[in-house]
Amino acid sequence: RKETMDIPIPIPALATEPRFAQRLREHLEAGQLLDKRYQLQEVAGGHVALPVLEEKLSLLSLPQDIPCGLVHIQDPIPSRTLRRRTPAQRLRDELRRLLGESWSEELERDVPCAWQRHGDLVLLSENSLRAAPWEQLGQVLWETVASALGARRLARRGRVLPGGMRTPSVTLLLGQDPWVEHVDNGIRYTFDVTKCMFSPGNITEKLRVASLPCAGEVLVDLYAGIGYFTLPYLVHAAAAFAHACEWNSHAVEALRRNLVLNGVQDRCRVHHGDSRELELRDVADRVNLGLIPSSEEGWPVACRVLRKATGGVLHIHHNVEALPAGSSPDAEAQHPAEHGGKEKQRARIRPEWKRWAEATALRIQELLAELHEQSWSTSILHIEVVKSYAPHVHHLVLDLECRPTLPTEPTASSPSTPDPTGP
Repeated sequence: RKETMDIPIPIPALATEPRFAQRLREHLEAGQLLDKRYQLQEVAGGHVALPVLEEKLSLLSLPQDIPCGLVHIQDPIPSRTLRRRTPAQRLRDELRRLLGESWSEELERDVPCAWQRHGDLVLLSENSLRAAPWEQLGQVLWETVASALGARRLARRGRVLPGGMRTPSVTLLLGQDPWVEHVDNGIRYTFDVTKCMFSPGNITEKLRVASLPCAGEVLVDLYAGIGYFTLPYLVHAAAAFAHACEWNSHAVEALRRNLVLNGVQDRCRVHHGDSRELELRDVADRVNLGLIPSSEEGWPVACRVLRKATGGVLHIHHNVEALPAGSSPDAEAQHPAEHGGKEKQRARIRPEWKRWAEATALRIQELLAELHEQSWSTSILHIEVVKSYAPHVHHLVLDLECRPTLPTEPTASSPSTPDPTGP
């Protein structure tokens, strides 16, 4: 029974005179034949139609004392109960109806309770609907799932493929076009869901980046992906120019499309390749290092691209493991001051996070001194908790201010304000 979002599918019903409607309803309920997903409706001849379950039509016996006949309702009206159901409840109910007597508690545990939605495509989790009875249903299963969730296309995640590209293993279950569009904070992202990762868990960091004061600045994003952070910097934070580095060709294709979609293609240069081999130097006011579990391999590059005369700010992502909250005597440590000494709402940070931030600041200071052959100072502006992983592993971002302590005098061969587009 194929169902689309545009064409309502007629449903079977028993039609009778209004004076017999209540008795007929009781008869159908006693036999568990009434389809409670839809309302009773008036049909031709002033009769009332009571929806019946299609999968139980073979069990239907017409009552001898109630005049009625089988009809089909062309435009069924969902019941109030149906309209109040959550998407997860609706999916479970539709799958239970599809399987009928084959339904079991084991199969119910296999039904997903959460998923990602990208426009008209729903992306299911890796372990959803894997039991053998589901596979035997074939295409009708995916059509039922899509209809229940209000989607036109359906895909299912697999494990991320090994290697530094972080390429997803995603199977398209329903539909032909793998390109989707997702909107975050007014920014449009399009990507091939079978080729590129998209993490909704990073939304808080994307919102924070969008609020940073970057007017007139040049950004270098060493791990740009499809533009997760590059775009908020350009669209909302008003960065003057961005260098976006990415080595995955599928992500680069999506990144170029996204720059055009958001009208900022003239303010960004895409560097396709390994960011460790980036030839830029002395151009950046701000560097984003959005790679986890660690961006440490990019630290020397970040130090090299910072403006030698004035320095700038590094946003360093890292997964940091910590003891459970409250298990350490110094667990009352607080966030350092926010930019310019202005404090945000104070929140507890764990001592392991603070130690990681201090060690990182010291290492960056050493790298800057080695690369530029002069003294530098580093200051921890902020430690942001993006999300957590079990057990006790947190994705953190360190905002680190880096400034030369001995200003470099400009020369004819080394201008004080380099071309932001680079060599």
